[in-house]
Amino acid sequence: MDSKGPPLYAQAGSSLDISQSLEDNSLVDGPLISADALHSAIRREFQTVPTSCHASLLSVLHVIYVVLSICVGVLCVLKFGQEEVCTKILHGVQGGSVIVYAKVFLWALVLLFTGCMKHHHSRARSRGYLQFYREMEGLKHLPLIVHSIGNVVLLVVLAAGLHPPVHTYLLLSVLGLEVLVAVPCLIYYAVKVMRFNRERAAPDVNQEELSHSYSVTNSPTETGFRGASSLEEVVEKQADLIEYLKQHNTSLSKRLLNITAQH
Repeated sequence: MDSKGPPLYAQAGSSLDISQSLEDNSLVDGPLISADALHSAIRREFQTVPTSCHASLLSVLHVIYVVLSICVGVLCVLKFGQEEVCTKILHGVQGGSVIVYAKVFLWALVLLFTGCMKHHHSRARSRGYLQFYREMEGLKHLPLIVHSIGNVVLLVVLAAGLHPPVHTYLLLSVLGLEVLVAVPCLIYYAVKVMRFNRERAAPDVNQEELSHSYSVTNSPTETGFRGASSLEEVVEKQADLIEYLKQHNTSLSKRLLNITAQH
């Protein structure tokens, strides 16, 4: 019994080695994916964020609205000798009502612009531009907040029941103050987005890999948090990176399956 045992185990082991080598050979002999094809399929071209044009257009519309509101308020509401012209242009509608209706329409445009910003910034975040997304997080909500506060102040002025001259002056003052705050915010946002589009930088993960390799080869690395670092920011950034890498790995898996199916 003992003399027959080792040959049986040896035969079994040799058969397993043969089958494993055959499987390895079949994998090696299979169609291989060229590096050029894989790189061309995985490489993503930089996609710009088109909201800078929208912000510039909204700024122009806001300035035009305020200028026209001042003209309507001075000529039609305060009635500086242009009652007939205002009646023909406004078709009998009161000048104050026209200003309020136009303000509601402008607020709706700002709300639509904010939704468009959120959509394009979320797409930029999904492409790996996490730092840009975090920098613009507070700025993209600022125009809507300014316009919403202006609407609240206008409602207070309308509900106060003041005399027409005082009411008109307050109304125009609120609109002027609003444009002085909202338009610079939109211009600053447009400049930031245009700079991001002009730089055409790689995603944050690739930039960190390059900086890490440069620091390893040229300077000693440091361990731990620096004085200006915040633990909450580091944890939040790591969570964003993990979420992006999960989405990126899913996309790469789908692309690899498509390439292997084509070959």
